[in-house]
Amino acid sequence: METLTVLLIVVYAVDILLLFLFGVHCYVMVGLYQRNKKYCLSDGEKEPLDLSVANLRDVPTVTIQLPIFNEYYVVDRLLEGVAQIQWPKKRLEIQVLDDSTDDTRDKAARLVAEYRRRGFDIVHLHRTNREGHKAGALKAGLDRAKGEYVAIFDADFVPNPEFLIRTIPYFDDPQIGMVQTRWGHINADYSILTKAQSMGIDGHFMIEQVARNCNQLWMNFNGTGGVWRKECIYEAGNWQGDTLTEDFDLSYRAELAGWRFRYFMDVENPAELPGTIAAFKSQQFRWCKGSIQTAVKLIPRILKADFNWKIKAEALVHLLNYSVHPLMILNMLVTLPLLLIDGWSVYSMADAGIFALFAVAAFMSVGTFGPMIFYVVSQRELYPDWKQRMIWLPVLMMIGTGIAVSNTRAWIEAVIGVQSSFKRTPKLRIESKTDNLADRDRYRLPFDPLSAVEIGMGFYCLTCVYYSLAFGLWMLTPFMTIYGLGFLYVGFGSIREALLNARAPRRSERLVRAA
Repeated sequence: METLTVLLIVVYAVDILLLFLFGVHCYVMVGLYQRNKKYCLSDGEKEPLDLSVANLRDVPTVTIQLPIFNEYYVVDRLLEGVAQIQWPKKRLEIQVLDDSTDDTRDKAARLVAEYRRRGFDIVHLHRTNREGHKAGALKAGLDRAKGEYVAIFDADFVPNPEFLIRTIPYFDDPQIGMVQTRWGHINADYSILTKAQSMGIDGHFMIEQVARNCNQLWMNFNGTGGVWRKECIYEAGNWQGDTLTEDFDLSYRAELAGWRFRYFMDVENPAELPGTIAAFKSQQFRWCKGSIQTAVKLIPRILKADFNWKIKAEALVHLLNYSVHPLMILNMLVTLPLLLIDGWSVYSMADAGIFALFAVAAFMSVGTFGPMIFYVVSQRELYPDWKQRMIWLPVLMMIGTGIAVSNTRAWIEAVIGVQSSFKRTPKLRIESKTDNLADRDRYRLPFDPLSAVEIGMGFYCLTCVYYSLAFGLWMLTPFMTIYGLGFLYVGFGSIREALLNARAPRRSERLVRAA
């Protein structure tokens, strides 16, 4: 019994220490952000390109790639947005990289034909094998691209009309290989889920990306809303489909090759946030697994590379950031045995040193507030009503915890090398509170059996709350309560969505019966 106790204490202590370090990293990001944030303003060094006076011969050709896969609801919105981008038509090529297996293919073909009649240089490239998934589509399109620069937008985006005139001038520096811009939100006010997601994304794009870029640390292309120098892509080894985050992978390979990136927080491209828990979990699973796959692939190269220790250290933390989720799960699982292992009284627990252990853990939980400060600062920088928006911060903490089971599975699969297909996040064109998810029934995701585990983890955490209060260990209750509510929200929410999907026949089936 003593051996088990010692083992649990060691595991818990190491786990808390690692979580503390990840939390402190958030404070570091906020500090770095404040140091030189003006570097990430697009008008800080260069003025936007004035097309009214520019000589057409001096305007470079840009290819815009639009990778889509079964995007029936949003492909028209995407093309409408791209058509508004300010750039001479004679210097703009648009590639619709279509891997669709449904009637999105026919819809995209019709739209492309219409825009071609309007004078756009636009092509519809449809693949049937889906080899390499999104990375394969981008690579196939790149081989045919006319532009020396390649911009990429996913189907859920509406490009900023000034996107090119504010980013292309920075490629005058021959060392710049990619320019990334900030994601905005089309439907942040749709639900509490989208409100919380918007805060999470704001934290990354307003704090993390700025902190890294303005301090000459490595940052990543976010898969969309950015533009690449074609030469950089080729020199870095081109798009590769061996991870689920081909954007992260290519970014670090390019930076390992010596290329530099720029990021601009004042160029915003709004995107649609996942409107369902199932879609959100699917997106986060892919991001988590892909990040860890990229870490497994590139960390050995990073450690051997000839870069300073600050760049390497930040790169390692960046690549391993999703390790927070398995560490959280481990923390929860070990807490209850430690509460019960030495009896049922405060005296016996204190005598065994367990009370002291939890007290130290509570003190180190100051690192837990790092992400909270991180998100508060991002909201303060972006929104005049940021104080009112803080009411959604607990919801962000809850859903961030609630997806820990799913993301832990993704983390484990990445570490042991389990391969999985690229699962797209459904884009349903949910733009306002009046839009009804029931009317968007084409791309329903299957029920996730892990929802039962999430509910079990929720009640497990609440059990920890009960015993921590019974033993006078009140310092554990705030965190375990948030953890428990987060798991229950995600677990029961997933079941609710599955039941609604099962009860509502597909719209197409209803129309057939009506006919």
